[in-house]
Amino acid sequence: MTSVFPAFPRFVFTVLEPISLIAGAVAPFVSPEWFIAEQTPKASLQLASANARVVAYQLGNIYLLLAMVGIAVLYSTTEPKVVRNYVVALWIADIGSHVAITCYNIEYAELVNFAEWNPMTWGNIGATVALFLTRTAYLLGIFGPNRQAALISKKLQ
Repeated sequence: MTSVFPAFPRFVFTVLEPISLIAGAVAPFVSPEWFIAEQTPKASLQLASANARVVAYQLGNIYLLLAMVGIAVLYSTTEPKVVRNYVVALWIADIGSHVAITCYNIEYAELVNFAEWNPMTWGNIGATVALFLTRTAYLLGIFGPNRQAALISKKLQ
């Protein structure tokens, strides 16, 4: 593995996150109605419109694309600047898309009632906030410095 991350963020960003993205990619293809219904804590499985199913499939496709891009970037570069820029882009998207959009579209009473959140809401808000905090800690250098590119290159030879 060529990742320049220190140990903990390397595990989170190169193993856990790709697995969660692949799971997010598979879910709408298995059951688009379920995937659509689970986007808010009060899930009600209804027949989804063709438009809603297309959006669910497209979102699944984007999750798969994100997993592939992450794997391609993080497993192929030894350049810390590339990795940092990738993490910054994800850091911005974490709060902007997943958390803010999800929170905006859930009624306040449901939003603050954590006990009633479904797994999708925990993923969209809880897991994303955890990733955001891990990215923040990495960007602030809390996990220590990046691994040196020369050390990584020697390991590959």
